[in-house]
Amino acid sequence: MASSLLPLSLSFLIMVSYLMTIAVPSAIVAEQIRHFEFNVLVYSALGCLICALVMHYIYVCVPLQVQMAKVTRLCSTKSIVTVNKQFPGPELIVREGDRVVVKVTNHVTYNITLHWHGIRQLRSGWADGPAYVTQCPIQTGRSYVYDFTIIGQRGTFFWHAHISWLRATLYGPLIILPKIGVPYPFPEPYKEVPIILGEWWKADTEAVISQALQSGGGPNVSDAYTINGLPGPLYNCSDQDTFKLKVKAGKTYMLRLINAALNDELFFSVADHKITVVDVDGVYVKPFDADVIIITPGQTSNLLLRTKPSYPNAAFLMEARPYSTARRGTYDNTTVAGELEYEYQTAASHKALPLRAPTLPAFKDTSFAAKFARKLRSLATPLFPARVPRGDAVRRFFFTVGLGTLPCPANATCQGPTNDTMFAAAINNISFVTPATALLQAHYFKRSRGVYTQDFPELPAAPFDYTEAPPNDNTAVKIGTRLAVLPFNTSVEVVMQDTNILGAESHPLHLHGFNFFVVGQGSGNFDQDNHPVVFNLVDPVERNTVGVPAGGWVAIRFLADNPGTNSKLPKIKGPIR
Repeated sequence: MASSLLPLSLSFLIMVSYLMTIAVPSAIVAEQIRHFEFNVLVYSALGCLICALVMHYIYVCVPLQVQMAKVTRLCSTKSIVTVNKQFPGPELIVREGDRVVVKVTNHVTYNITLHWHGIRQLRSGWADGPAYVTQCPIQTGRSYVYDFTIIGQRGTFFWHAHISWLRATLYGPLIILPKIGVPYPFPEPYKEVPIILGEWWKADTEAVISQALQSGGGPNVSDAYTINGLPGPLYNCSDQDTFKLKVKAGKTYMLRLINAALNDELFFSVADHKITVVDVDGVYVKPFDADVIIITPGQTSNLLLRTKPSYPNAAFLMEARPYSTARRGTYDNTTVAGELEYEYQTAASHKALPLRAPTLPAFKDTSFAAKFARKLRSLATPLFPARVPRGDAVRRFFFTVGLGTLPCPANATCQGPTNDTMFAAAINNISFVTPATALLQAHYFKRSRGVYTQDFPELPAAPFDYTEAPPNDNTAVKIGTRLAVLPFNTSVEVVMQDTNILGAESHPLHLHGFNFFVVGQGSGNFDQDNHPVVFNLVDPVERNTVGVPAGGWVAIRFLADNPGTNSKLPKIKGPIR
């Protein structure tokens, strides 16, 4: 989501908070149980931590002494929140069919939740992690056990904090391998390497978002982007903090690319090397070659990189920089770089080699973004079918997505479009209010009164020309915690339309608990008479996160087969353990 949408909204517009199903699937049988123990710590390089890796898939991390300490990037030192001493956090590797048990213990002063981004959480909604949606946060000194089973998924995912802006440093890869004996639908790579794109602030990120929420303006942007936590040589005082990938000639490497940045869509490329896209958001796609890809916050992609057949007389940069269409607010318009080095090169010889950089699109290259999106198609084979709901959808939603305003609180100074307003993100003119009681908890205990209502509008209240100037000067939105309830196994179609109220811009959205199929997208206003006729219902790309194009629309379909909870579930004491 663009930075200007963050005040008075979740950092992703969490559609699970609007869509709930109400039936229960059959029991799930796990093949393997993997135990992980996370201790959420304030870390510095001087901190002391012992991690033991025990056989039989038990991973135990035991902190000995945890203290506030310092980490340095860009010649600036700060304390950061992290998991098990690592930034980015530890890589979790499981297999399809495994049962995953993660005990998270909170030793910091902030409330904590962790979200397993892209995991469907079939009948394990308590383990999803968005604060006040599926769980109350883990308080200081308390623990919570996330317990879920990987059903029908394999690929690259990631975990991150899901409260406030703690995910700025609290994130790490979650790799799901295919079942034993099941090969990739492409040649086996020589090596697999996680590449996590993130951001770095010199300031305290919790202070940054707190100030933005109080003023109603866009939050201050990051000071750098990062690759695997490192800003790289294009930033001042950062040569020593550069990610370097050592490779052999004539090999194929699979880059497991993750965009863990808070707000920015990013272009990514490796100089003088083509990459082949084989997977997005943990779903195989028809392979295609690319010089540059675009990846939205929350998206992942598996890329095959083929090294040169013989050792070249050069070194190469891999770079990422933002794709931004925002007219309101600012964005970090810098470039992060890592290095691709061929293994024969010594440190001395490497410095003498010419360093080649990729050519990336312009910051606002919407044409490139649209063309790249059109290349993505599901594999759609008998082994990996595209199970897109066909025919007429039973439930249809038309969501306008964009910016609006709320009045500035009394005796406050605000930084919205005018001094007496605050920016607010909204869907169908409703700006989500985070409840004090978790939505799933309120639903389970039948105590929804005063927590949420079930009247989220399926259509905007007043249709208009969404991509032109708004019909009047009234930009005010309503606030509320309003949901739409879906019967189990309902076929759902959602069209998300960007609006030009306070400026058109791209809006990444993530659907918790579901994958969906992107059946259509385009520029301008969605045309209900003509656009559905050309929807791709054969091999549309399947994702869990999509960007609503700036000044355009995107249509998705999914089957509401991931239920919430009802009285048939086993009685429990509540979500906090």
